[in-house]
This record gives sequence, C-alpha cells and structure tokens, in this order.
Amino acid sequence: MAVRLKRVTDPLDDRVKDRIVTYGSSGSEHSATASQTDDDASFHSLSYLLNCFNEENQKDDVDEQFDEINSHNNDSDSESEELDAKTEEIVSTLRDMNTDTFRNVLFVNVTKAINVFNCLKPNATVLNRNVMLYLQKLGYNAAITKTKWQTTGGLTAGSYEFIDVIESTTLVRYFIDVNFSGEFQIARPTNNFRRFITVLPVIFVGKSTELKRIVKLMSDEIRRSLKSRRLLIPPWRKNRFMQNKWFGPYRRTVNYTPVNVSSNLTVPVNQMTAGVKCSLIGFSVGDSAPLLNAATRIR
Repeated sequence: MAVRLKRVTDPLDDRVKDRIVTYGSSGSEHSATASQTDDDASFHSLSYLLNCFNEENQKDDVDEQFDEINSHNNDSDSESEELDAKTEEIVSTLRDMNTDTFRNVLFVNVTKAINVFNCLKPNATVLNRNVMLYLQKLGYNAAITKTKWQTTGGLTAGSYEFIDVIESTTLVRYFIDVNFSGEFQIARPTNNFRRFITVLPVIFVGKSTELKRIVKLMSDEIRRSLKSRRLLIPPWRKNRFMQNKWFGPYRRTVNYTPVNVSSNLTVPVNQMTAGVKCSLIGFSVGDSAPLLNAATRIR
C-alpha cells in the first residue's frame, strides 16, 4: 500500500499531498501532515463546545432572572396602580362630602368640641358624651349610638359606640366618630397600607353611604396587608365585623352617664361653656365656668 500510494502521489506537488486523507485499519480518518495535531484540534473543538454550552446556560439563567424581576416589577406596578385607584376613591369620597353645607358646619362644631375636651381623648366614652352635650347645647339633635350584635354565621359578637346627629328637616343621619382612623390600625402594616391610611380623617363626620364605601375599601386593604405579611386575619378586622360597628343593630341614647360610669361624668348642658379648658390635672376653670370632672370607668 505504501509503494502504491507513493507511485500515485509522486506526480503531485506538496500542497496537494497535504490535503490527501488516508484511512487506517481502525477506520479512523487522518491527514497526511496534520496527524500530530489531531489531539490538539480535538481538545480545542471540545473546549469550544463546552464554552458555548456554558455561555448558553448562563444566558438562560440571566434571562430567567430578568423575566422573574420583570414579573415582580409588573406585579408591583399593578398593585401600585390598584392602590392609587383606591386612594383616589377615598379622596374623591371625602371631597364630595365637603359639598354638604350642613355637614361642613357640623364638622367645624365637632372639631371645636374635641379641642375643648382634648384631655378626655384617652377615655372615648367620656369624650363622646361631652361632645354630645356640646352639640346639644348648639341645638343639634345629637345622641350616643350604641351598636351591639351577636355571633352568627361566622360573624363574631361585638359592640361599638359613637355619636350621631339627625338633621331636623330632612331627617338625614350623620355619623360622628372622634377617632375614625384609629379604628383601622393594624399590626405590622405594609408600606402601601401606611400610605393608604394617611388619607383617612382622624375625625369622621358624614352620611351612611360615604361611611360604608370607606369602611369597605379600608377592610379590603387590611386583608391585603395582613396576607402579604402572612398573618391571619382576626375576626374583628373582617369587613362584616367592621361594617357592624357603625351599621349593626343599635339604639340611641341621650343619657349623660353610661353604664358602670360614675354620675360625676358631665355637667348640665345649661352650665357648660367653651371657657372650660383641660389641664394636666382635670380641668382649669376659665371665665367663671363650672368645674367639669372627668369620670373613670369602674371595673
């Protein structure tokens, strides 16, 4: 074979000889001049393929991370847009309330009453009754409203107390809550919930339709915030319970002294004046106003 190959290749020049490929007995393919570099070429080819494979894997990993970040950002954008929409709905509701002249005047008077009895804020029961008396003195049909409901159909029993005023000509009922935003405070709130609750007024004065809308929106956001923190939603934070605080079965009372509270809670309406100012210890008397003693709850 060697002699025959030499006889055939003698007329060819060196360039052509280099391109001749022979097959050995093993069937492997060899070049006449590059046989020594086969191992190096194979090594480089394998290295190249491995590099390409690694680059593709890295590219896939980067693409997956990018898609995940994109998805997270899209979810965040969606949540942010929904939060903005709900915030605007509350702001719009509060804005519409300001078109009610009777409500606006009532709100001013409620604010004045709370400023007069500012030191009673830690005791909501006492504060509510003094605000009620203040409004009655101004001629409003004001009363203490007590809601109370029993456990039924997944609803936990509860009770609540606030003030209401009935407008004399239209008989429209206005709800007054002196610590409205405080009723929606929760544990470990998310940043979104903190942003959301800042639009709530501390003092609420408004009609039932406006109050129902706001309570529903706040209850939804409470549920969302607690779930995002992986916390259980307590029964008293569910929408049905929150709605019952203001819209459950109720009775109105103008009783100056609540049950289990000493009779020295307030002074008669005809003796109460705006000259009474709070001090660190009880009240200080101004402009010959009578002394108004704060009551304490008896356990």
